[in-house]
Amino acid sequence: MTEPTSDHGFETRAVHAGQAFDPTTGAVIPPVHFSTTYAQDGIGGLREGYEYGRSGNPTRTALETQLAALEGGAHALSFASGLAAEDALLRAALKPGDEVLLGSDVYGGTYRLIARVLGAWGVGVRVVDMSDLDAVRAALEEHPARIVWVETPSNPLLRITDIAGLARLGHDAGALVVVDNTFASPALQQPLAFGADVVVHSTTKYLGGHSDVVGGALVLNDEALYAEAKFLQFAVGAVSGPLDAWLTTRGIKTLALRMQRHGENAQAVAEFLAAHDRVARVYYPGLASHPGHQLAAAQMSGFGGIVSVALADAASARRFAESTRLFQLAESLGGVESLMNYPDEMTHASVRGTELAVPPEVVRLSVGIESAADLLADLDQALARL
Repeated sequence: MTEPTSDHGFETRAVHAGQAFDPTTGAVIPPVHFSTTYAQDGIGGLREGYEYGRSGNPTRTALETQLAALEGGAHALSFASGLAAEDALLRAALKPGDEVLLGSDVYGGTYRLIARVLGAWGVGVRVVDMSDLDAVRAALEEHPARIVWVETPSNPLLRITDIAGLARLGHDAGALVVVDNTFASPALQQPLAFGADVVVHSTTKYLGGHSDVVGGALVLNDEALYAEAKFLQFAVGAVSGPLDAWLTTRGIKTLALRMQRHGENAQAVAEFLAAHDRVARVYYPGLASHPGHQLAAAQMSGFGGIVSVALADAASARRFAESTRLFQLAESLGGVESLMNYPDEMTHASVRGTELAVPPEVVRLSVGIESAADLLADLDQALARL
């Protein structure tokens, strides 16, 4: 099998990019390279550029090739976690005194990293609703930002941002535009094609897809920024291990199929919840009532597997989150199993009391690939307890 090109379909690239058969044995699945060090052909005579596991590993390289092919980027880097990827990018692009313009609805750990870790280094952060481009324009005119950082769909309120419009605004202001594509995955959305400069992933989520591996990734085209991020990855050591890289690669091969099923189930869940009299509001871009529905339909090929819901009050939300049986109460998202999360005290506890605080009546559902009828029955019995 030759290396797939951009002319090949997404599913073909997901299966074959970076996955050439082993030339020695013909094994269709490339081996996992656990070696920490590599024999040299004389001092400095590296074979295929490999010398030490922190600087490079063939299994990690294969994953990076796969990631770049899926997002349509020239380069990709695989990290030990999503936050490790974010940290490397931020330190590669920023210096003390620079500022990040951050979406008002993002993963709490991203805000914590910028505000509490890099803030002590002299990096500033301002928050704006990225789905409102007029607000973004005004914020950039008020004060320049080195990075404009957005999640679309956002976590956990599923706001949709016009990536192409945001890229134009950011570039006109001299900013780097970063899109966290974790919720959509490249199966549904490819931000670089809309003008974004960098795509960030927590590969722990949909890319890995089975709740058994932690990882992160950057995908980008800029050679200088790639080189700086790669240097920081090497210097700090925040690399994905070979087995973690292999597990992520294995998950990616079924990504397209899984995302289709996640989306079908999430649509059914969202429609069920929207019609239920115990539910105050449903956040899901697949609903025609969602303010970002038309935009999501234009820049995504599907609406994803995350549904958030507002109950009558915080007490109802907590009771609902603790009453499901198939939906397991747990952190994270994007696995084949359905998960229930109470953001205010779980994934977004670090932003309580800030502009990014999640309303306490909101619950986030990561809708898995189980039978839709079983998932709806589980939600129905949980709502009946309220």
